[in-house]
Formats: sequence, structure tokens, C-alpha cells
Amino acid sequence: MIDRVVKVAELASKTGQCDFLVATDHHEIADHLTRIGVQSVMTSEELNSGSDRCLAAVDASDYDPDFIINLQGDVPFTPPQYIANLIESASKYDADVFTLGLNLSWEELDALREHKKSAPFSGTTCIRSQEGYALWFSKKILPAVRKETDLKKVSDLSPVIRHIGMYGYRTSALRNYVSKPPSYYEELEGLEQLRALEAGMSIYVSIVDRPKISMSGIDTAEDLVLAESSILKYGDPHTTGEYL
Repeated sequence: MIDRVVKVAELASKTGQCDFLVATDHHEIADHLTRIGVQSVMTSEELNSGSDRCLAAVDASDYDPDFIINLQGDVPFTPPQYIANLIESASKYDADVFTLGLNLSWEELDALREHKKSAPFSGTTCIRSQEGYALWFSKKILPAVRKETDLKKVSDLSPVIRHIGMYGYRTSALRNYVSKPPSYYEELEGLEQLRALEAGMSIYVSIVDRPKISMSGIDTAEDLVLAESSILKYGDPHTTGEYL
């Protein structure tokens, strides 16, 4: 899985807009990255979130960026264009943090509902303002939808936005975020972005096009089964040339 995520980062970095560094707390992963010629840095096992690890990695490196993107290691189907989207959004909008969302079709919403019966903490949804700024994120499916039958007649897309777990931070905002203790709702839901919202920070959520394989991170055995079945159904974007 780390090989796949590294390939996404490599393809994005070829645009000349960014460079990448892998942060890990496992020596096995660091050794593997060395073997394949990828730069990595060891970070503490005790860090509470991916954002904490992201800043620790930058501070342990020679980089001094103005903008930092945190690409999680469990999202192997992330299109490189999503990284470009975060960079573009940061140049257009006034926010502390930038992330991505995907409007689910009604069929995809039903599939998410079914998936959560066996894996209730897999997959995050968000609601945002008309201007695109995040109002909330949850492991529950938000918003609750009344009159669903009527809405289906109007649009093939549901009002539910699945959060794509990528973040871009202005470096000063990331330092501010990491300086704060885990927040109440962050710990309840297990969602680090809630710390930023509870602290009054702004998060811009850009809606992106869906890739052929549209799923959240691979967090559970059930997620792995879904990933494998999706590759069989749609093909592997890492071998079909879709990401080239």
C-alpha cells in the first residue's frame, strides 16, 4: 500500500509544484523506502494524529515550506490531481486548512450505509457552507435526509459529501493546530480535523470528481476486501495508466 501512495506523491511532484517526504514510526517501512530510493524520516510513535506526524516530519527535515499537504498512507487510490486541487485552492481561498470532498450518488450512499453496518467507523462525511467552508465532519452519515424519494427525482447526487482524508495546511496554521491538545469531539469521533474546527480554524472543502475507484482509506479487513473487489471490477489505476 505504501508503494502505491508513494507513486501518487511522485506523480504529483513531477508537476514541479511540490516535493514529498514519507513520515513513519516503523523501521520496517523506513527500510523498505530506503530500498526503493524514497526519502523518509522517522517520527515518534506517540504522536496523536497524522497532522502531528506531518509537522514533526517537516521539522526533522531540511524543508521549510509555506504550505504542507498531508497525504495519508492508507489511501492508495488517490488521484494525483487531488494534490493539485489542494494547491490551487490554497491560492484562491482564505482558509487555514484545505481538504477535499466527494458528492455521493444515491447508489454510493446506499453502499456506504450498508458498509457501516459492519465497519461503523470507516468512512467520514462532512457538511459545508454554501461558500465551501466546513461546518462539521462525522463518522456518522451527515446530513440526515428527509424526503429522500423526492430528492432522488431532482438529482442523481445525494446531499451527502464523503470526506477525502487529505489536508493542506498553511504552515503557521499547522503549527497552531499541533500546539493545541486533542479536543473533546476529536477524541469522541476519532477525527483530527474536529480539533481545528473546535479551535475556530477555517477549513475549505473543495468538491472533486470521483475516480473510478472511490473509497475511503483502507482501515479494516472489510475495507481491504472492498479495495480488492473494486480493482477486479474497475481495473487498477496504478497499472492501467490512468494516473500517468
